[in-house]
Amino acid sequence: MKACVLAWLCAALSASSPIVHASAKEVQHPLVQQASPASQPARKLQGRFLHITDLHPDPFYKIHSSTDEYSACHRNSGPAGTYGAETSDCDSPFSLLNATFEWIEANLKDSIDFVIWTGDSARHDNDEDLPRTAEQVFDLNEKMVAKFVEVFGADNDTDAVNDMLIPIIPTFGNNDILPHNILSGGPNRYTRKFSSIWHRFIPEEQRHGFEHGGWFYVEVIPQRLAVFSLNTLYFFDSNVAVDGCAEESEPGHQQMEWLRIQLQFMRERGMKAILSGHVPPARTDKKMSWDETCWQRYTLWLDRYRDVVVGSIYGHMNIDHFMLQDFHEVDISALEGMHSDERAPQGYARTYLEDEFTIQSASEYLADLRDDWSKIPTPPSDDAFDCEDGESSDSANTIAKKKKSKKGKKKKGKQSKKERFLKKIGGPWGERFAVSLVGPSIVPNYFPSLRVVEYNTTDMEKPLPPTISAGPTPLDKQKPTLPLPPSKSSPPGPAYSPQPLSWTGYTQYYANLTHINNDFPPIDATKWHEGKHSGKRPHDKHPQTPLQPRPFTYQVEYATHDRGDEFGLRDLTVRSWLTLAGKIGTSKGECAAGNVDIDGSGSEEEEEEDGEGEAEAEKKKKKKKKKKKNKKKKHRGRNGGAAARRAWHVFLRRAFVGAVEEEEGL
Repeated sequence: MKACVLAWLCAALSASSPIVHASAKEVQHPLVQQASPASQPARKLQGRFLHITDLHPDPFYKIHSSTDEYSACHRNSGPAGTYGAETSDCDSPFSLLNATFEWIEANLKDSIDFVIWTGDSARHDNDEDLPRTAEQVFDLNEKMVAKFVEVFGADNDTDAVNDMLIPIIPTFGNNDILPHNILSGGPNRYTRKFSSIWHRFIPEEQRHGFEHGGWFYVEVIPQRLAVFSLNTLYFFDSNVAVDGCAEESEPGHQQMEWLRIQLQFMRERGMKAILSGHVPPARTDKKMSWDETCWQRYTLWLDRYRDVVVGSIYGHMNIDHFMLQDFHEVDISALEGMHSDERAPQGYARTYLEDEFTIQSASEYLADLRDDWSKIPTPPSDDAFDCEDGESSDSANTIAKKKKSKKGKKKKGKQSKKERFLKKIGGPWGERFAVSLVGPSIVPNYFPSLRVVEYNTTDMEKPLPPTISAGPTPLDKQKPTLPLPPSKSSPPGPAYSPQPLSWTGYTQYYANLTHINNDFPPIDATKWHEGKHSGKRPHDKHPQTPLQPRPFTYQVEYATHDRGDEFGLRDLTVRSWLTLAGKIGTSKGECAAGNVDIDGSGSEEEEEEDGEGEAEAEKKKKKKKKKKKNKKKKHRGRNGGAAARRAWHVFLRRAFVGAVEEEEGL
């Protein structure tokens, strides 16, 4: 009886929902740079793309219902607002999603080149009285596809081929399957169904491969730039249906091999790639989200294809932050099948991150990141991050020439502090590290948020050199092997040196639901978070007149390229993120405030001689002991003071989209 009532209720809500299904259309085509027929002129590149994640539509959401764990904004009286219950664990009402897509259509539609949509487009299974079904998960994803088509679908009256104005690149979220987190190797019910749901977005020639494992890529700028949609559920340690990336029979291993092969073809074709997925490769000294064998392989791929990968974008965690992948932590034994607990030192093991974050657990995770960043090699001076091999305006070709001219010239004698520092971070471009960005969510666990990333379009209008490619080789004909790194004579990639397709900055938008819902005056952990309005009732000064929310809008929270922005990012290259991470790391405390020696080679204040004897070095150490202590104090004062603390607090505030007060656990 209960199942019948539920089926009837789902059907009724679907029928009455303001989200309407779009008519079926053919697969999208990437942006076209060459001349198009007069009937449909080519779109000019804008140098911007949208990242949107974790929509979590909930057809059972009720305005002014309770936000407690039992009610989940589905029943009883409480503070759930018209556009969502900010800072609670409730999901998104359709009103929020409709208003979000209307805002995108009015403000972003004509100024972006593609959309990266990183999953979780169904509600959580958070109500025992309303359990999810696979049909409901599919239906909610279809509704979200319909919203994208509604905004970005092309008018096919004159051109029946290009049915989408711009490419949309979706990916699996851990709540887009049932039960959540659990996805076995394909082909399976979910890969087949989503191949149909996303048929407008997945290139036709890749649909068969998608059904095999749920991964694909789209050339968003033909022969220039591809966006990869990774199925991170096969890397996710919470997915007990699979077992990492070591064994060739595992879908995680097969996906990594597919990624390696495709990145190699990108390199051979002179193309660049953006990697996207749902669950990010979060990993600190204490916790991690991916199976270690998958993290190791992925990080090695980032290192070896650093000339190809522009950047990486993820969702899932709902908090706005970034993470570093340190290539020095790659352990080849992980690729050979040795389990992570066999490689770990005795008595040491990372635990896995919680599937769903609370404010407290998120704060602890961010503090772990800060602890890790306190170990980043410290620059010898405030301007040490200025590139030695050229200013940011240098082109990749100019840099390559400079590198060539220095080849064979070996420096003798003293090695400066700056040279030692640059060696520790992988050279002047920081090529020891990669960066992954994690975007905050639409679902209002904090405030709804979305991001527009800007990238360099210089020379994109120039004709492409001829390329010859035999096309992707089937996985079963490829012998697993480790990829080769870039040639030593090749310039740094777009993630490291400003050049065409490099990310230059981003603008973070948010909707202040406290103001928009207009239910409460401004106000100043458990597994379930009821939100800042828990226990309150909506005010209504005039009972005869229904309360009216204010006009819905997204506003700028911050923009990294704005002069005076608190992050101080010159651009989004790795060196810029290293500067910020190092600054945040120095706020940990005096022990981490600017004099970290991560390789045990001695203080940043010491001078070293090539071939210097041990006795002489020891004598030199003792002689400079007092001087070194005084300099340490000065160093802490410069790097570990107010600026570092401010960077940490800005990082925390932005992580929670400005919706959480510091006294709430920060």
